[in-house]
Amino acid sequence: MSQLYVGSEVGQLKRVMLHRPERALNHLTPSNYKDLLFDDVLAVERAGEEHDQFAQTLRDQGVEVLLLHDLLAQTLEVPEAKTWLLKTQVGEYRLGYQFAHDVRSYLKSLSNEELAHILLGGLSYIDFPNHSASMMQAMHERMDFIIDPLPNHLFTRDTSCWVYGGVSLNPMAMPARQRETNHLRAIYRWHPLFAGQDFITYLGDEQRDYDNAMVEGGDVLVIGNGAVLVGMSERTTPQGVEALARSLFANGQAKEVIAINLPKHRSCMHLDTVMTHMDIDTFSVYPQVMRKDLQSWRLINKGNGDVEVKEADYFLHAIEKALELPQLNIITTGGDSFEAEREQWNDANNVLTVRPGVVIGYEGNVYTNEKYDKAGITVLPIPGDQLGRGRGGARCMSCPIEREGL
Repeated sequence: MSQLYVGSEVGQLKRVMLHRPERALNHLTPSNYKDLLFDDVLAVERAGEEHDQFAQTLRDQGVEVLLLHDLLAQTLEVPEAKTWLLKTQVGEYRLGYQFAHDVRSYLKSLSNEELAHILLGGLSYIDFPNHSASMMQAMHERMDFIIDPLPNHLFTRDTSCWVYGGVSLNPMAMPARQRETNHLRAIYRWHPLFAGQDFITYLGDEQRDYDNAMVEGGDVLVIGNGAVLVGMSERTTPQGVEALARSLFANGQAKEVIAINLPKHRSCMHLDTVMTHMDIDTFSVYPQVMRKDLQSWRLINKGNGDVEVKEADYFLHAIEKALELPQLNIITTGGDSFEAEREQWNDANNVLTVRPGVVIGYEGNVYTNEKYDKAGITVLPIPGDQLGRGRGGARCMSCPIEREGL
């Protein structure tokens, strides 16, 4: 079996990709943070320190941590990858023929390390040292961006997600995040860790317009036993779920996909902000959202490329059936109604399971963490005063690349 394999949400985690927040957060200001999908500006140094503690907590548990910036810089050493990325990320229709040419010429003069910083963190007109014959410079303010920063790269879970023996390079819903996928496309194609390895690409291996078929990894839970749980949120559409399911089935990687129709609001941005898998039979759930009356469906592989869609009576029963368990153990968000709402907003339910019954979560969610502890779940606490302002917890900030099955 290829080492590039994620067989569950709770089996021993072996390798994971993170992105330490850096230049992109420096470019986050009170005037642009909403366009860049953040709820606030962050203290950059502190966010970096918090992230370092997260990475160290994983390493202390024997997990190999790969950093996105390093992977990208190493990928840029491959001439074909560098040419493709510059053409894709600094396109002629994005910047105009002349200006794209001038910007690419400047970027080619930089080291791969500096170029990775700019592709991830953005480039403003004030930082572009050359004069271009294009109209673009004259028509923009100095603090406008030539290349937009990508602060949401912090949430490596969403851009690509490994499901059993393959990866989905996700067609992202928000324009502020769509360029992220190209970085992962280049890394998985050309980086020595991935190039020539035996893995399947379910979605996104080719440049194509996925139209309304959108998927983000925060909505995709690989619950094991050949089953995948997907939330249809603000960011993942029924069309996206169907496209992913068909590809999983066609490649013999899954038996069924359970799809849940989630409320479309900010506090429930992805399925993993309201529900995560903590032990073989145990899930954390925010009950105000994960109600019994949510519509859910089972997409079942009929073979010959056919998919059977059946409405499920209750999503928890569908999960029990898929995992062949008599009953799930559900741990709800801690505290009274007010405390539970606050802690869910601060990602109390968004934990990263390292191995069965051991999870990483923000230390500030005291009521929920206490509840997990009493239920026999060990919480490895990390600080999140700054990181949490991006509305994502430990699961959001991690892309497992190698993990054991159930």
